[in-house]
Amino acid sequence: MSEQSSRPVAGHVPVLRLGEVLLVTLQGDLYDTTAQQLQQDLSETIANSRVTGVVIDISGVEVVDSFLGRVLAEIAAQSELLAARTVLAGMRPAVAITLVELGLTLPGMRTALNTEAALELLTRPAVPSRSGGLRQESP
Repeated sequence: MSEQSSRPVAGHVPVLRLGEVLLVTLQGDLYDTTAQQLQQDLSETIANSRVTGVVIDISGVEVVDSFLGRVLAEIAAQSELLAARTVLAGMRPAVAITLVELGLTLPGMRTALNTEAALELLTRPAVPSRSGGLRQESP
């Protein structure tokens, strides 16, 4: 596969492969069937292509509900089980407030202010933490 090639993985959700990372861009509402298809296709793509990271850009999402929060957490958990780290990028302040109010902590998912910072996080080597998970090595 070329260094930069796009592969539509689910309906209107664009996915771009950038080397060892998949970039998923969410825009607007994510409906049940599209979310389920995205989860399935991402898991298969990670397993088959052996990518090491997934960036989910939510800068185009204005409202997050418990459904979208659960979908994001499930994608991160599935990716982690398949040895890929997930970073959520472009979260708006209102979205962060809503997630906290809903009690959604998104375990296993790192966050970054923008896509560039997310890609940078994924290029740093992950080292085991004392709790048994992975943490980012400091520059």
